Amino acid sequence: MIIDKLIDRIIELQNPTVVGLDPDPSYIPPCILKNSAHIHSDPMRALMHAIFIYNKMIMDALHTIVPAVKPQMAFYEQYGAEGVACYIKTIEYAKKMGFIVICDIKRSDIASSAIAYANAYLGEVDLYGHKRKMFDADFITLNPYLGYDAVEPLIKQAREYDKGVFLLIKTSNPGAGDIQDIETNQGKVYEIVADKVSKWGAGEIGSYGYSRVCAVVGATHPGQAEALRKKYPNIFFLVPGFGAQGGGADDAAVCFNPDGLGAIVNSARGIIAAYAQPGYKERMPDNHFDEAAKEAAIKMRDELCQKINMPKEKM
Repeated sequence: MIIDKLIDRIIELQNPTVVGLDPDPSYIPPCILKNSAHIHSDPMRALMHAIFIYNKMIMDALHTIVPAVKPQMAFYEQYGAEGVACYIKTIEYAKKMGFIVICDIKRSDIASSAIAYANAYLGEVDLYGHKRKMFDADFITLNPYLGYDAVEPLIKQAREYDKGVFLLIKTSNPGAGDIQDIETNQGKVYEIVADKVSKWGAGEIGSYGYSRVCAVVGATHPGQAEALRKKYPNIFFLVPGFGAQGGGADDAAVCFNPDGLGAIVNSARGIIAAYAQPGYKERMPDNHFDEAAKEAAIKMRDELCQKINMPKEKM
């Protein structure tokens, strides 16, 4: 099962982290941007070339250290068809390098629209009788706030194609509580959603005791994250908010179970743009951005692993 494959890779690398491939042009070193502009006179083709080379070099540096990558679709979709093509190319290269791929799409819809999303990201599309995988994610992020009929087709496809889903429960953004923390006679909204996610994933448990129906729980709300962890030991957490958003190793550590498993912690610009941050930019030129990313990824790994008791052997 895919959730077991993710956990196996985490244990193999002794690293419960995922790197967000969110290539804002401001993060891309000038050397790559300039070189791409020399290769392609068309600005769109030049930028897509720069984004892919940037992603590729980061993945080349991290594939023996980090178990998973999480490309956020918004950073690619904003550029239209060329950006989506770059997204697909990034996924294909990530899989070639052995990464588990979490496509951060946060989609949600109903009926045939939900089925179309399921076909695109988890299953296959039909082309005159020929089946083809399009984005071929291992996991995707979903918004469950439209209800079960918005996620059921995707859970069904996840089961059929051995994929996984991360459903938003308690997000890391400052305004998360505007809706998620509203009190009802059944508890807070996010607590109700967590209960439903637990029930939806109850029949999807893998060998390690975690479901392929997973959750997004931010490190920026450690008290609430800790309570969710204790109440739902079988839900695997994707944990945003580490680093640039303010969450630290202590905050993220509460998302893990006593077995040292149960979560994977995300960092994007803290890794991929490390070369421009204090402590790196003083000693690393722009064209060594991949080395800075590697160093930052190892630092994040070590900080987290000091706080949790991860198993040393796979099942």
